[in-house]
Amino acid sequence: NMTTFKTVAKVGDIPAGEGRAYELDGRMVAVFLEDGQYKAIDDFCPHMGASLAAGAIEAGMVICPWHAWCFKLADGEWTDNPAIKVDTFAVRVEGDEIQVSVADSAGKSGDSGDEK
Repeated sequence: NMTTFKTVAKVGDIPAGEGRAYELDGRMVAVFLEDGQYKAIDDFCPHMGASLAAGAIEAGMVICPWHAWCFKLADGEWTDNPAIKVDTFAVRVEGDEIQVSVADSAGKSGDSGDEK
């Protein structure tokens, strides 16, 4: 599977310790900057649909601004129940561009051509 990266922002657009939401292939992705590392997770809180990008970052987690659900930035797990997860995305910096992976995820109706 090819992973393609799309530029969502420039270095400096996301203040340290904060997140910003960006549209990526028809969905919203929250990109955070913590301790010099960019992390990207699904922006949509599975509880009530709040934007996680607006949440506070604390110890590698983002705290949803509406009802304080906490999600780990590394793997998207909800800290109260790891069975509930939000998607995570690879992030890289190329020059001054912050790029997020667009995964060709399995299970999407694709062009593999071998489905009957």
